[in-house]
Amino acid sequence: MIALSALVYLPHRVITVLGLIIVFGHNLLTPVTFVPGEFGYSLWMILHDRGVLYAGESFQANISYPTLPWVGVILCGYAIGPVYGSAMESTDRKKRLVSLGIACVTLLLVLRGFNIYGETLPWQAGATSLDTMISFLNYTKYPPSLDFLLLTLGTSFLLLASLDTKDNPVTRFLQTLGQAPMFIYALHLYVLLACYRLVLATIGPNQGDLYHIDHVWQIWLITVVLAFALYLPAKLFGQYKRKSNKAWVRYF
Repeated sequence: MIALSALVYLPHRVITVLGLIIVFGHNLLTPVTFVPGEFGYSLWMILHDRGVLYAGESFQANISYPTLPWVGVILCGYAIGPVYGSAMESTDRKKRLVSLGIACVTLLLVLRGFNIYGETLPWQAGATSLDTMISFLNYTKYPPSLDFLLLTLGTSFLLLASLDTKDNPVTRFLQTLGQAPMFIYALHLYVLLACYRLVLATIGPNQGDLYHIDHVWQIWLITVVLAFALYLPAKLFGQYKRKSNKAWVRYF
Protein backbone atom coordinates (compact mmCIF):
# COMPACT_ATOMS: atom_id res chain seq x y z
CA MET A 1 0.00 0.00 0.00
CA ILE A 2 2.87 2.35 0.75
CA ALA A 3 4.42 1.57 -2.63
CA LEU A 4 1.09 2.14 -4.38
CA SER A 5 0.64 5.50 -2.65
CA ALA A 6 3.87 6.62 -4.34
CA LEU A 7 3.32 4.95 -7.72
CA VAL A 8 -0.33 5.99 -8.07
CA TYR A 9 0.78 9.25 -9.72
CA LEU A 10 2.19 7.37 -12.70
CA PRO A 11 0.05 6.95 -15.84
CA HIS A 12 -2.44 4.11 -15.57
CA ARG A 13 -0.78 2.20 -18.41
CA VAL A 14 2.62 2.43 -16.73
CA ILE A 15 1.18 1.07 -13.48
CA THR A 16 -0.41 -1.81 -15.39
CA VAL A 17 2.80 -2.74 -17.21
CA LEU A 18 4.91 -2.43 -14.07
CA GLY A 19 2.52 -4.65 -12.12
CA LEU A 20 2.53 -7.31 -14.84
CA ILE A 21 6.32 -7.25 -15.10
CA ILE A 22 6.67 -7.86 -11.36
CA VAL A 23 4.00 -10.57 -11.21
CA PHE A 24 5.27 -12.47 -14.25
CA GLY A 25 8.96 -11.79 -13.80
CA HIS A 26 9.79 -12.05 -10.11
CA ASN A 27 10.28 -15.83 -10.31
CA LEU A 28 13.34 -15.13 -12.44
CA LEU A 29 14.90 -13.62 -9.30
CA THR A 30 14.65 -16.86 -7.31
CA PRO A 31 18.29 -17.88 -7.96
CA VAL A 32 19.50 -14.56 -6.50
CA THR A 33 20.56 -15.11 -2.90
CA PHE A 34 22.59 -13.33 -0.24
CA VAL A 35 24.22 -14.70 2.88
CA PRO A 36 23.81 -12.98 6.28
CA GLY A 37 26.21 -10.08 6.62
CA GLU A 38 26.62 -9.67 2.87
CA PHE A 39 25.80 -6.30 1.32
CA GLY A 40 22.21 -6.36 0.09
CA TYR A 41 21.10 -9.21 2.37
CA SER A 42 18.65 -7.17 4.47
CA LEU A 43 17.08 -5.44 1.47
CA TRP A 44 16.69 -8.74 -0.38
CA MET A 45 15.04 -10.35 2.63
CA ILE A 46 12.48 -7.56 2.68
CA LEU A 47 11.86 -7.62 -1.07
CA HIS A 48 11.97 -11.24 -2.15
CA ASP A 49 13.26 -13.86 0.29
CA ARG A 50 12.20 -15.08 3.71
CA GLY A 51 14.81 -15.13 6.42
CA VAL A 52 16.21 -13.64 9.59
CA LEU A 53 16.61 -9.89 9.28
CA TYR A 54 18.18 -9.39 12.68
CA ALA A 55 19.25 -11.77 15.42
CA GLY A 56 20.24 -10.25 18.74
CA GLU A 57 20.48 -11.38 22.33
CA SER A 58 17.13 -9.90 23.35
CA PHE A 59 15.01 -10.45 20.23
CA GLN A 60 15.01 -11.70 16.65
CA ALA A 61 13.32 -10.10 13.63
CA ASN A 62 12.16 -12.45 10.86
CA ILE A 63 10.93 -11.57 7.38
CA SER A 64 8.06 -13.92 6.54
CA TYR A 65 6.20 -11.71 4.06
CA PRO A 66 8.49 -10.54 1.21
CA THR A 67 6.99 -7.46 -0.39
CA LEU A 68 8.08 -7.22 -4.04
CA PRO A 69 5.60 -9.74 -5.57
CA TRP A 70 2.76 -8.24 -3.56
CA VAL A 71 3.62 -4.80 -4.86
CA GLY A 72 3.06 -6.26 -8.32
CA VAL A 73 -0.27 -7.72 -7.24
CA ILE A 74 -1.55 -4.48 -5.74
CA LEU A 75 -0.48 -2.56 -8.86
CA CYS A 76 -2.44 -5.01 -11.00
CA GLY A 77 -5.38 -4.60 -8.63
CA TYR A 78 -5.24 -0.85 -9.07
CA ALA A 79 -4.94 -1.28 -12.84
CA ILE A 80 -8.13 -3.33 -13.01
CA GLY A 81 -10.04 -0.77 -10.94
CA PRO A 82 -11.83 0.84 -13.94
CA VAL A 83 -13.62 -2.46 -14.51
CA TYR A 84 -15.68 -1.53 -11.44
CA GLY A 85 -16.12 2.09 -12.47
CA SER A 86 -19.54 3.63 -13.05
CA ALA A 87 -18.91 3.76 -16.80
CA MET A 88 -18.60 -0.02 -17.06
CA GLU A 89 -21.80 -1.98 -17.61
CA SER A 90 -22.26 -5.21 -15.68
CA THR A 91 -22.36 -7.29 -18.86
CA ASP A 92 -19.04 -5.92 -20.07
CA ARG A 93 -17.51 -6.30 -16.62
CA LYS A 94 -18.53 -9.95 -16.47
CA LYS A 95 -17.03 -10.61 -19.90
CA ARG A 96 -13.72 -9.08 -18.91
CA LEU A 97 -13.58 -10.90 -15.60
CA VAL A 98 -14.41 -14.25 -17.21
CA SER A 99 -11.82 -13.65 -19.94
CA LEU A 100 -9.17 -12.82 -17.34
CA GLY A 101 -10.10 -15.83 -15.23
CA ILE A 102 -9.97 -18.26 -18.15
CA ALA A 103 -6.67 -16.77 -19.35
CA CYS A 104 -5.09 -17.16 -15.89
CA VAL A 105 -6.27 -20.75 -15.41
CA THR A 106 -5.27 -21.75 -18.95
CA LEU A 107 -1.81 -20.25 -18.57
CA LEU A 108 -1.46 -22.00 -15.20
CA LEU A 109 -2.30 -25.38 -16.73
CA VAL A 110 0.32 -24.87 -19.44
CA LEU A 111 3.11 -23.49 -17.24
CA ARG A 112 2.50 -25.86 -14.35
CA GLY A 113 1.46 -28.84 -16.43
CA PHE A 114 4.77 -28.91 -18.27
CA ASN A 115 6.81 -27.51 -15.34
CA ILE A 116 7.89 -24.64 -17.59
CA TYR A 117 7.98 -21.63 -15.29
CA GLY A 118 6.27 -19.99 -12.35
CA GLU A 119 7.09 -22.31 -9.47
CA THR A 120 10.34 -23.37 -7.86
CA LEU A 121 9.00 -26.82 -6.91
CA PRO A 122 8.14 -29.00 -9.94
CA TRP A 123 5.14 -31.28 -9.51
CA GLN A 124 5.52 -35.04 -9.75
CA ALA A 125 3.15 -37.96 -10.24
CA GLY A 126 2.36 -39.56 -6.89
CA ALA A 127 1.27 -43.00 -5.80
CA THR A 128 -2.39 -41.93 -5.96
CA SER A 129 -4.41 -39.34 -7.85
CA LEU A 130 -4.74 -37.35 -4.62
CA ASP A 131 -0.96 -37.31 -4.14
CA THR A 132 -0.53 -36.10 -7.72
CA MET A 133 -3.10 -33.33 -7.26
CA ILE A 134 -1.45 -32.23 -4.00
CA SER A 135 1.91 -32.07 -5.76
CA PHE A 136 0.41 -30.10 -8.65
CA LEU A 137 -1.17 -27.59 -6.26
CA ASN A 138 1.87 -27.30 -3.99
CA TYR A 139 2.68 -23.64 -4.67
CA THR A 140 4.95 -21.19 -2.92
CA LYS A 141 3.06 -18.41 -1.14
CA TYR A 142 5.90 -16.50 0.56
CA PRO A 143 6.86 -15.00 -1.79
CA PRO A 144 3.85 -15.85 -3.97
CA SER A 145 4.94 -17.68 -7.09
CA LEU A 146 3.42 -16.85 -10.47
CA ASP A 147 1.53 -20.16 -10.41
CA PHE A 148 0.10 -19.34 -6.97
CA LEU A 149 -1.11 -15.97 -8.27
CA LEU A 150 -2.54 -17.43 -11.49
CA LEU A 151 -4.57 -19.90 -9.43
CA THR A 152 -5.82 -17.53 -6.75
CA LEU A 153 -6.41 -14.48 -8.94
CA GLY A 154 -7.79 -16.54 -11.82
CA THR A 155 -10.40 -18.25 -9.66
CA SER A 156 -11.14 -14.90 -7.98
CA PHE A 157 -11.92 -13.31 -11.37
CA LEU A 158 -14.36 -16.11 -12.17
CA LEU A 159 -15.93 -15.89 -8.72
CA LEU A 160 -16.33 -12.11 -8.99
CA ALA A 161 -18.00 -12.54 -12.39
CA SER A 162 -20.46 -15.07 -11.00
CA LEU A 163 -21.35 -12.83 -8.04
CA ASP A 164 -21.49 -9.53 -9.92
CA THR A 165 -25.27 -9.12 -10.01
CA LYS A 166 -26.15 -11.36 -7.10
CA ASP A 167 -28.02 -9.77 -4.20
CA ASN A 168 -28.83 -12.16 -1.38
CA PRO A 169 -27.95 -12.59 2.32
CA VAL A 170 -24.67 -14.30 1.47
CA THR A 171 -23.42 -11.59 -0.89
CA ARG A 172 -24.53 -8.85 1.51
CA PHE A 173 -22.67 -10.62 4.30
CA LEU A 174 -19.52 -10.71 2.17
CA GLN A 175 -19.97 -7.07 1.17
CA THR A 176 -20.13 -6.05 4.81
CA LEU A 177 -16.89 -7.86 5.59
CA GLY A 178 -15.32 -6.34 2.49
CA GLN A 179 -16.12 -2.77 3.54
CA ALA A 180 -13.19 -2.70 5.94
CA PRO A 181 -10.69 -5.40 4.86
CA MET A 182 -7.61 -4.07 6.64
CA PHE A 183 -9.60 -3.41 9.81
CA ILE A 184 -10.89 -7.00 9.80
CA TYR A 185 -7.45 -8.40 9.04
CA ALA A 186 -5.80 -6.55 11.92
CA LEU A 187 -8.67 -7.24 14.32
CA HIS A 188 -8.80 -10.97 13.62
CA LEU A 189 -5.11 -11.35 14.52
CA TYR A 190 -5.71 -9.92 17.98
CA VAL A 191 -8.90 -11.96 18.41
CA LEU A 192 -7.01 -15.13 17.52
CA LEU A 193 -4.21 -14.20 19.91
CA ALA A 194 -6.68 -13.53 22.73
CA CYS A 195 -8.49 -16.81 22.06
CA TYR A 196 -5.19 -18.69 22.00
CA ARG A 197 -4.13 -17.20 25.33
CA LEU A 198 -7.52 -18.09 26.79
CA VAL A 199 -7.39 -21.70 25.56
CA LEU A 200 -3.79 -22.06 26.75
CA ALA A 201 -4.75 -20.76 30.20
CA THR A 202 -7.85 -22.95 30.57
CA ILE A 203 -6.97 -26.17 28.72
CA GLY A 204 -3.20 -26.00 28.82
CA PRO A 205 -0.59 -26.98 26.22
CA ASN A 206 -0.86 -30.14 24.13
CA GLN A 207 2.33 -29.67 22.07
CA GLY A 208 5.26 -28.95 24.34
CA ASP A 209 4.64 -25.54 25.84
CA LEU A 210 2.13 -24.67 23.12
CA TYR A 211 -1.44 -25.56 22.19
CA HIS A 212 -2.35 -26.49 18.64
CA ILE A 213 -5.18 -28.10 16.69
CA ASP A 214 -4.81 -31.39 14.87
CA HIS A 215 -7.09 -31.27 11.81
CA VAL A 216 -7.68 -28.97 8.83
CA TRP A 217 -11.46 -29.00 9.39
CA GLN A 218 -10.82 -27.25 12.71
CA ILE A 219 -9.11 -24.40 10.85
CA TRP A 220 -12.15 -24.00 8.59
CA LEU A 221 -14.47 -24.10 11.60
CA ILE A 222 -12.46 -21.34 13.29
CA THR A 223 -12.58 -19.36 10.04
CA VAL A 224 -16.38 -19.56 9.83
CA VAL A 225 -16.83 -18.71 13.51
CA LEU A 226 -14.49 -15.71 13.17
CA ALA A 227 -16.34 -14.46 10.07
CA PHE A 228 -19.63 -14.35 11.97
CA ALA A 229 -18.02 -12.98 15.13
CA LEU A 230 -16.41 -10.10 13.24
CA TYR A 231 -19.49 -9.25 11.18
CA LEU A 232 -20.86 -6.65 13.59
CA PRO A 233 -17.48 -4.89 14.12
CA ALA A 234 -17.04 -4.81 10.34
CA LYS A 235 -20.51 -3.35 9.86
CA LEU A 236 -20.02 -0.67 12.51
CA PHE A 237 -16.58 0.31 11.26
CA GLY A 238 -17.87 0.35 7.67
CA GLN A 239 -20.58 2.82 8.69
CA TYR A 240 -18.02 4.94 10.50
CA LYS A 241 -15.72 4.77 7.48
CA ARG A 242 -18.43 6.08 5.13
CA LYS A 243 -19.28 9.00 7.44
CA SER A 244 -15.76 9.95 8.48
CA ASN A 245 -13.69 12.58 6.71
CA LYS A 246 -10.46 11.42 8.34
CA ALA A 247 -7.88 10.37 5.77
CA TRP A 248 -6.43 7.48 7.79
CA VAL A 249 -9.80 5.73 7.97
CA ARG A 250 -9.71 5.03 4.24
CA TYR A 251 -6.70 2.75 4.67
CA PHE A 252 -8.87 0.34 6.66
